[in-house]
Amino acid sequence: MPFITDGDAKPVGSYPNTGVDVLIVGTGLAGLTAAIECVRKGHNVRVLERNADINTAGDMYFMGLSATKFFKHWPEMSKEFDEISLHNAWIETFKHDGSSMIKPLKVSDRLRDAGLDPDTPPGTFQMRPLVYKMYVHQVKRLGVKIQFGKRVVDYWEDEDRGKAGVETDNGERYEADVVIAADGVGSKSQKLVGGQVRAMKSGRAMWRAAFPIHHLDKNPEVKEFFKMQQGDTGDEPIIRTWLGPGTYAMTLTRPDTMIWIMNHDVTGSEKESWSNTIEYTEVLENMDNGVGPQPWAPIFKELIKLTPSNTIVNFELFWRNPQPKWASPGGRVVNIGDAAHSFLPASGNGATQAIEDAVSLASCLQIGGRDNIPQSVRAHVRIRFIRNACAQKLGFSNAELLQDTDWTKVKLDPRRAQPKLPSWVWGHDPEKYAYEVYDRVVESMRRGVPFDEDTSIPPNYPPGYRYEPWSIEKVMEDMREGRPVELGTGNWD
Repeated sequence: MPFITDGDAKPVGSYPNTGVDVLIVGTGLAGLTAAIECVRKGHNVRVLERNADINTAGDMYFMGLSATKFFKHWPEMSKEFDEISLHNAWIETFKHDGSSMIKPLKVSDRLRDAGLDPDTPPGTFQMRPLVYKMYVHQVKRLGVKIQFGKRVVDYWEDEDRGKAGVETDNGERYEADVVIAADGVGSKSQKLVGGQVRAMKSGRAMWRAAFPIHHLDKNPEVKEFFKMQQGDTGDEPIIRTWLGPGTYAMTLTRPDTMIWIMNHDVTGSEKESWSNTIEYTEVLENMDNGVGPQPWAPIFKELIKLTPSNTIVNFELFWRNPQPKWASPGGRVVNIGDAAHSFLPASGNGATQAIEDAVSLASCLQIGGRDNIPQSVRAHVRIRFIRNACAQKLGFSNAELLQDTDWTKVKLDPRRAQPKLPSWVWGHDPEKYAYEVYDRVVESMRRGVPFDEDTSIPPNYPPGYRYEPWSIEKVMEDMREGRPVELGTGNWD
């Protein structure tokens, strides 16, 4: 995958030590990115993780181009990312019943048809285990201190001393100049920050599974159907999308791994947990519910039957309003990633925005220095808030598109079966942007200009958009009434 390399690479050692002591809670993508970027920016870094190790399990997610631009500073990561990325990938589209709607096309050709540069894709589907192992390798190379088995139960700050910290379930206390809460949905930091929002059941969940491809050897018909695509370089990976009434699914065939995911009505066994597994029989018993007179394709059901035991995750989807606050009153504790803004899996934006957060925050802390940490934290939040509110809403629009595809229009224009991947998302460079606008943002804060009325800052969200608070309740009402999700003013394409 190509990288945008505007500006010179600035590896570790390019920035002087800032003296800023950073404590990071959590080793998801947001926490790990914050750790390595804070090291590169000259900050002193410690990390706490509640589990016994970094969790490298999982299947796949979409990683946007904007989340990989900082790789230019990390040559080892850049090389490893290129090695694990999908190259020469194909994509094919079916109705849920197995009817072929769009024949296999190279992803580069689909991008070209959509008016995008095939040599600079908006992002790629990545294997979560491989990406996390890449991060683990980099963290180890840097010697970042990670303390495992530290379950944080409380956050605090002392404005008089200019410190913040956490307390674990064992009564241990840790403090730093700034605490980055990257511990996901339900972070205990939200008690201090005041930004916690209520989770609302969506009535939907995702079945997700990834397993070694040799399991397909048990059924030659399935092995043949879900084989890789013959291309210029031999067998090449292929993504197959399946779109039906109120549902969608996706499969990815790689040389060594088979992955499938499916959106479905809740069944009663779902949980918002990546360790909540079920057996394939439950999927077969429920997958045809709500799809109308045409059941799911028999070949997809046969694929499900081949899924090994304890492999299928039944992940419940909750809807949450945009979190109104990301930073503590004193600006010494700040949420990033899912702790600040959760995304639906269909949004294709959760991992991307988490990484962007970390890059932006590390940069703002470096610009402001040790004497201006609260200012830098607040500037970072101001830089990121509207962008993320827009990205979250775009996720709901994409989910609606996938679940309610109009096949009469797709036959004429295949782009109607594709989620929006707008340039304001993938074309963004969070590091470059932070350095460009930091001083202006600080000046606007000094003058008391409300964040949603500040016209002095070039937007990192849809051009022409004017921020309007929105709620899940309104989105749910529109979807129940069959109305499209109203994105708002501006160019969202």
